[in-house]
Amino acid sequence: MTAIAMVKPHITEDKSRKEEVFETLKDQKVEFILAQFVDIHGAPRVKQVPLDSFDDIVEDGAGFAGAAVWGMGMGPESHDLMARTDIETYRQLPWQSNVALASADLYVDGKPWPYCPRNNLKRMLKLMADKGYTLNGGFEPEHFLVTYDDKGRLKPWDPLTIDTQPKPCYDFKGMCQSMNYLQDIMRYGNQMGFGIYQSDHEDANGQYEINFDWTNAVHASDRLVHFRMMAGQVAQKYGAIATFMAKPFENMTGSGAHLHFHIANVITGENLFPLPNGEEDWKGLGLSKTAIHYIGGLLKHIRAITAVASPNINCYRRIQSGEFVYSSASGYTWTPSFASYGDNNRTQLFRCPSPNRMEDRSPSGMVNPYLLLAVNIAAGLDGIENEIDPGEAIMGKNIWNLSIKERKELGMILLPQNLLEAIEALEADDVARSGLGPIANEYVRLKKTEWAEFMRHVTPWEIKRTLTML
Repeated sequence: MTAIAMVKPHITEDKSRKEEVFETLKDQKVEFILAQFVDIHGAPRVKQVPLDSFDDIVEDGAGFAGAAVWGMGMGPESHDLMARTDIETYRQLPWQSNVALASADLYVDGKPWPYCPRNNLKRMLKLMADKGYTLNGGFEPEHFLVTYDDKGRLKPWDPLTIDTQPKPCYDFKGMCQSMNYLQDIMRYGNQMGFGIYQSDHEDANGQYEINFDWTNAVHASDRLVHFRMMAGQVAQKYGAIATFMAKPFENMTGSGAHLHFHIANVITGENLFPLPNGEEDWKGLGLSKTAIHYIGGLLKHIRAITAVASPNINCYRRIQSGEFVYSSASGYTWTPSFASYGDNNRTQLFRCPSPNRMEDRSPSGMVNPYLLLAVNIAAGLDGIENEIDPGEAIMGKNIWNLSIKERKELGMILLPQNLLEAIEALEADDVARSGLGPIANEYVRLKKTEWAEFMRHVTPWEIKRTLTML
């Protein structure tokens, strides 16, 4: 199909933007629209409407029963959630060309609903803009293709039985087996405007990573959500299930959604991370003081942020400390368990591949990107406003191999090692909670319920280990 899934960005003299988008959809022979938002977990929710209802879902919105969706702060008696589609997000689905997808913001009784993750991120960006800044970024979603064997056990997708190496990262044969899948999602993603510039076979069997270009925080979040939707649909074509579960296999590396980010001048768009002319290179990374203070805020609040970056119980299988970092079949988990920042070094939590950006290596593949970026803004602004010094940048050290004493001397703290620990950190951190607004209470409540439900389960490991111990 033609690569016009992104509608033209200009407004013609005789048509409004809305009319222009509608005409483009008609030209593309789109018949149906998916009005899409996310719940508190970041899971997409949709309604399908015919193209004739375009005006309705742009101006009034598609109606949803809010209590039927996780974390919307509503009961069965609540008024309808109305999902108003964002005119700039309409994209034709390349794999089903008679359908277009559009991100939506939620309204109730004509007012923006504060429990909507996308609305909440816009709120935080407005607060940031009032101080002269904006946030740009791009995610790198890792994911597995999996299937079930004839005994119902989960296994990596490997139809030719060739993806078996203990160190399969960048493997040619593994890539060739999945080449058509990866080409589909790169081609489709770029037709949808994702700015995908790389794909590879990742560190685990059946695991892949996609790299996106950067954009503004809201559209970066939209891209991640839409990418996960797309990968799930394309994988079916190859007899596989695409999963973004953080740790589906005990002996393999988990899946993250690494975030590359910088802050910019909200008016000029100038990237504020590189060191300005004449400013001292304070930490030896070529970063401005504004960037360093922003990182200082993130590190100060990192334990609370982790509750959002790693939002469910399985995520903490990925970020364990100690010898665990060498426990995968490939030799490394590639996941930070201690809070640090520094040079271009993948044992860091925040690494600096270039002075124009930092990479956050902590987010899980299951992250709700709108919530993560919202709490990051709250923490980063705290760092800028209070000139928080994150300490000396760590250069040339393998963080995983440092002793506890060495880590303490460097000011590093251990990330929460389970969901309850992280949620309690979020509960106690007013700055991080402010990034979530009223979503914070709902989030804490749901996650404590999730933990309580988990603790009621007895696992096969417990039975095997303790049934006849005494």
